[in-house]
Amino acid sequence: MLPFFKKKTTTGYPKSFAKQLIWRIMLRMVIIMILPVFLLFWLTYGIVTLGALGIGDRVLKGEKEEVRRIASDLYMAANNTRPFIEEDLDKPDRMYDLMNRMLKLNPYMRSCGIYFIESYFPQKGRLFAPYASRRDSVIMESQDACDQGNDYVKAEWFKEAVSSKEGYWANAFLDNDSAQSPLVSYLLPIRDRQHRTVAVLGVDLSLSWLSKKIQPVTMIHRQDKEWNPEFQIYYYMTDSAGTVLIHPDAKRLVKENIKSYMTKASGNKLGNLTINDSKQDEIKLDGEDVFINTQSVKYTNWYISIVIPKIFIHTAGFIVAGIAITFILLGLLVVYFFGRKSIKKAVRPLNQLATTADEVAKGNFKTELPELKSHDEIHLLRDSFEEMQLSLTKYIEQLQTTTAQKATMESELNIAHNIQMSMLPKTFPPYPQRSDVDIYGMLAPAKAVGGDLFDFYIRDEHLFFCIGDVSGKGIPASLVMAVTRSLFRNISAHNSEPAAIVCSINEALVDNNDTGMFVTLFVGVLDLKTGRLLYCNGGHNPPLLISDQVTEMSCDPNLVVGIMPGYTFVAEETTLSHGSTIFLFTDGLNEAEDVTLSQFGDKRIHDVASSAITEHITKPADLVAHMDNAIHQFVGTAEQSDDLTMLAIRYY
Repeated sequence: MLPFFKKKTTTGYPKSFAKQLIWRIMLRMVIIMILPVFLLFWLTYGIVTLGALGIGDRVLKGEKEEVRRIASDLYMAANNTRPFIEEDLDKPDRMYDLMNRMLKLNPYMRSCGIYFIESYFPQKGRLFAPYASRRDSVIMESQDACDQGNDYVKAEWFKEAVSSKEGYWANAFLDNDSAQSPLVSYLLPIRDRQHRTVAVLGVDLSLSWLSKKIQPVTMIHRQDKEWNPEFQIYYYMTDSAGTVLIHPDAKRLVKENIKSYMTKASGNKLGNLTINDSKQDEIKLDGEDVFINTQSVKYTNWYISIVIPKIFIHTAGFIVAGIAITFILLGLLVVYFFGRKSIKKAVRPLNQLATTADEVAKGNFKTELPELKSHDEIHLLRDSFEEMQLSLTKYIEQLQTTTAQKATMESELNIAHNIQMSMLPKTFPPYPQRSDVDIYGMLAPAKAVGGDLFDFYIRDEHLFFCIGDVSGKGIPASLVMAVTRSLFRNISAHNSEPAAIVCSINEALVDNNDTGMFVTLFVGVLDLKTGRLLYCNGGHNPPLLISDQVTEMSCDPNLVVGIMPGYTFVAEETTLSHGSTIFLFTDGLNEAEDVTLSQFGDKRIHDVASSAITEHITKPADLVAHMDNAIHQFVGTAEQSDDLTMLAIRYY
């Protein structure tokens, strides 16, 4: 084992960082020297080969993208012109203008035409095909393709295009004028207002521009004009079947298949390539050992390839690998002799800084750091440690202050929670001496304090009760809740009409309500002798009436309380039968959410209440506990999102 792996100081750190670096450099030099040189040679050769192939791949992508862009321009031109053609199907002469316009706007378009079905325009004869072609960069001709005796309706391409549902790129063909330039056509069916195919729009793309642009790079000058693939880097393009579309040898265009020149099968045949494929094959093409990179042209069935002779890659790899090995060996010697001295000098201050940093790590934040004369990264590290000392000292002071403030705030919130809970009824059963009514209620705030409330008391053999929900949560809502509960007690002590009670509470809350907070409130007055119930709803959830079945009490929603002054709240009336239970709740029940944000919902409330009837759960305390268990099972581990209040009143 090397010394720097075992010699430790009392602090547990290596004895010398400089020695570590020196020994590591020496170790790596020994490893490099004992490794066979030819391994490094072949590694460099492989990197150069991959780099050369990568350059070919990037160059090919550029050519492919240009072909895709031009093909896409023609595709968009045809699809953008189709609506104008279909709109003017009753104007045959208008078709010439549309063809001329499309040809002028698309410089790469060789020609275009609309080929109508037989006798579509009787006045134009049996066949009608408005056609525009580009003869050079300026002059364009517009004519009827049928004037040249072209009986296109019998052609296979026309029959196939008429039966097609969408546009497509057809098979390539040679230009009738030169018979040297391949053309590819995008065919698009034209439909009338009854969605019948009445014509075929064809736009022709000449690939002669691409043939001229990607001429082969010839390394050796040849006098003959015949195509010779020896020492040539060149491109070719085929369709999915392998038919040649672009090639330096013009004799192969359209007429021949590239696979016939492959004497050694490639790993992936052309027909198996898919969109966005990028496959490099090492094959024998035209008798030459070559690398072929083939990529598909998006939105078409074309494949463009670059052919690179293997001899080019091998020569470049050998040269670069030899140069690389020479420079690496020289560089290693330079690194050893000059690095050894430089490292010792550079890392000397680290020992001083490490000792001081160790004291800081122990909590001595005021330990003085060493003064350094250098102005390099080590001095920057020393300054960073100094900033860290100041930041840690300041942070600890702030943390102590924040912790004390947080403790005070939590204490005050606990006091506020206890005050709020003390304002609500907390003794159950509240009237054990009475046999005509049983009541149970609960409130679970979402935060330390909340905005829900419920209250009840008996005066003159009438049970006055209410339940409410203040908009918002937290301390502001709790203050409004306390005010609302006090108003209910004070106003109902002198008034037995629920509508009048709600109106008075509304006027009191509206006054100086700058925050815009409101309360949903339900107030009821139950005559304990007759079962007659008067109630008024101020925008609250309708209660459930539970007897031998579960029904929702009919409630006029009215307006929420505390928003509009002078609003007239409407009271309603019903009569409770023996054993009936009124179940009141806030929206914290029906809007309770689980971890997937699904809500408990009104239907589940009805289902749980119905199950309570089936299980003979009649006491209010048991009914509230039954509903509370159901809501906890539904919510699971999700955090409570709103205050939850339930109040059950059973009348005998």
